[in-house]
Amino acid sequence: MTDARRSILITGCSSGIGLASALTLRDRGWHVLATCRKPGDLERLESLGLESFLLDVSDVVSVTKGAEQALDRVDGRLDALFNNAAFACPGAVEDLPREALREIFETNLFGLHDLTRRVLPAMRAQGAGRIVNCSSVLGFVAAPWRGAYVATKFALEGLTDTLRLELRGTPIRVVTIEPGPIESRFRRNAIPHFERWIDWERSPHENAYRTTLHKRLYEGGRDQFQLPARAVAQTLARALDAPRPKSRYRVTVPSHVAWTLRRLLPTRALDAVLSRG
Repeated sequence: MTDARRSILITGCSSGIGLASALTLRDRGWHVLATCRKPGDLERLESLGLESFLLDVSDVVSVTKGAEQALDRVDGRLDALFNNAAFACPGAVEDLPREALREIFETNLFGLHDLTRRVLPAMRAQGAGRIVNCSSVLGFVAAPWRGAYVATKFALEGLTDTLRLELRGTPIRVVTIEPGPIESRFRRNAIPHFERWIDWERSPHENAYRTTLHKRLYEGGRDQFQLPARAVAQTLARALDAPRPKSRYRVTVPSHVAWTLRRLLPTRALDAVLSRG
């Protein structure tokens, strides 16, 4: 018997936006394929009643197998793809080694692109589909110490915009979601990447690392404008349900404010605002 529910493949479901999106859409009646890259997270997702399997977007073989497995589980009809998996590698731009940039681009851009290409033929064949890419407020404005992440999200915005233009006139819709501060393990998950790649004690920015970045990274603290991950999940649901979805959905006050400032302020004035971090 064919499953008549709408189906969606979501990457990066171990926590945060991915997990909230998987649970929200499942509760709305979607056939959700909630993927992650670690066996331990797979077991936890399954314990929550989610249909899950391993998919590491940084690994070509995993992406290939994951796309095949996803299409097999939905009998070849995949209604939507939510590209959510991503991570950050904090540090000053001049302290980022080439290998660090290569690693973050593999996950945040190249793997996303590879997976999208592998599901598009099925969407073309079925005559419908929706590609939703999770960008960030840092996909259209920069911020100190976030150069690697900013670079991937700026690139993602450009790639997504181009794909949307190229699919114009087809029944496949392409959407960008641009969250601001969201409650998640994102900051904690960035710590291993920082410790692996950033030789901060030999950096000309050593003092700034000690007084600014370390406090943010290791002590954290709640942003007054921070929203729970379900805010993005609810935005995703609206983008999927809308007959004519918007090209962009911004989530949180900082995302909306940053978009307005980017449009209104000259670069020097915008730099003055953004340099405050």
